[in-house]
Amino acid sequence: MRVVAKFGGTSLGNGDRINRAADSIAKAVEQGHEIAVVASAMGNTTDDLLSEIEYDVTEEDRAQIVSMGERTSVRMLKGALAARGIEAVFLEPGSEQWPIITDEYGEVDVEETTRRTHALAGQLNDVVPVITGFLAQDHQGNVTTLGRGGSDTSAVMLGKYMDADEVVIVTDVEGVMTGDPRVVEGARNVGEITVDELRSLSFRGAEVVAPSALSYKDANLGVRVVHYQTGDLLAGGTSIEGQFQNLIDLEETKLACVTIAGRAIRNSPGILGNLASALGDEGINIEANSSGMDSVTFYVDQAKADEVEALLHDKVVDDETLSSVTVEDEIAVVRVTGGELPNQPGNVKRVVDPLSDAHINIYDVITSATSVSVFVPWDDREQALQLVQKKF
Repeated sequence: MRVVAKFGGTSLGNGDRINRAADSIAKAVEQGHEIAVVASAMGNTTDDLLSEIEYDVTEEDRAQIVSMGERTSVRMLKGALAARGIEAVFLEPGSEQWPIITDEYGEVDVEETTRRTHALAGQLNDVVPVITGFLAQDHQGNVTTLGRGGSDTSAVMLGKYMDADEVVIVTDVEGVMTGDPRVVEGARNVGEITVDELRSLSFRGAEVVAPSALSYKDANLGVRVVHYQTGDLLAGGTSIEGQFQNLIDLEETKLACVTIAGRAIRNSPGILGNLASALGDEGINIEANSSGMDSVTFYVDQAKADEVEALLHDKVVDDETLSSVTVEDEIAVVRVTGGELPNQPGNVKRVVDPLSDAHINIYDVITSATSVSVFVPWDDREQALQLVQKKF
């Protein structure tokens, strides 16, 4: 099996942890697996280096300075592997076999990176490459970086272009947890999670796998998160399943927009839950919802609109905070879904501007970590779809 193993800063935080990492790599090699290693800077080295830059510095000099953490890690880990009789070589920007190349815009040059990575993969039978994470190199040989969480990106990217069977992210957590174990009692490991679920969590604060890395995962590439203390690269942790689907679709069902007005709804705990529960108890699906300071809006199947209005009217009558409920039907939704959306600034504008220019009324725009949904009049749905498709 071909595996790319990425060791995070905490898993290389001291000599003992470097030895643990080397032991796990050596064990996998001795079992006959092909292993490539991506190493982060030890501990908080990168943050410490950045904090000491108290003067004006060019981007090239900044990249050279912060690269010192990863450059040290690969040398330490290569030495630990050599001490165990494992043939290893460290690779950093400037090395003849360095794989990750960026273009003049700082974006990964896919064609050149793929070519170099394939060449490196052809040597995995004979050697374990230990590669600096986070770093890249442009066509002129200058050091560049892949941004925050770039070591995860390095690993999954290399796994994809090396045709690896699996990428293993070795870190200081047991995998993806049901909640933050520092806050939630009884938090446990989630054995499997989809890329869409994890990316949504990552963009909302979960520090497991960098969101930018997940866009490189395809259906054939396994990605797993394991704790550095397990000592086994090939077992345990959380498996990340699937791949992002880039899609622009038009919901075929007519929707109704049901809006409940009230005084300072946003500052009234429990109201949104009570209203949603009234619909859930009757088996009515909520396609989407949005809220303002003085209103809550639910989008539901138009065929259910009268029933929804009646249910929510009862809630309005029972709660003095609420004032009234109203319904507007004949609404369509166009959704843009894709793993790259959060990495591309201006995507909401790209959806909204062509509709505005065409004088199409927009009822709502609702976003998540991986999608943008725009609600428009039903009669304008086909034109709206075509305009959005042209932009994406």
